[in-house]
Amino acid sequence: MAFPTSVNDMVTDSVTQANVTVLGDAPAIAKGNLYQATSQAMGNSALNAATAQQQTNVASHASTTMGVATLYSISTASIGVATSGIVSS
Repeated sequence: MAFPTSVNDMVTDSVTQANVTVLGDAPAIAKGNLYQATSQAMGNSALNAATAQQQTNVASHASTTMGVATLYSISTASIGVATSGIVSS
């Protein structure tokens, strides 16, 4: 503490202690901010992975549906061609 001052010593001590508290808390606050940012990034990564998996499943179901529809339509088309050949002769 600087002597002599025109301010009461108790006021000087309280201001000094407040500044020390702020300086002492800074590393903990910085680490907390780092942990929060990392947690948010990991959460977004998991969300993106789940979304990609869902979209892959949707595309897979769509292609399976189209494949089955194609198989059913081939049978119908061949019966139609055979029927047409019989009727025309």
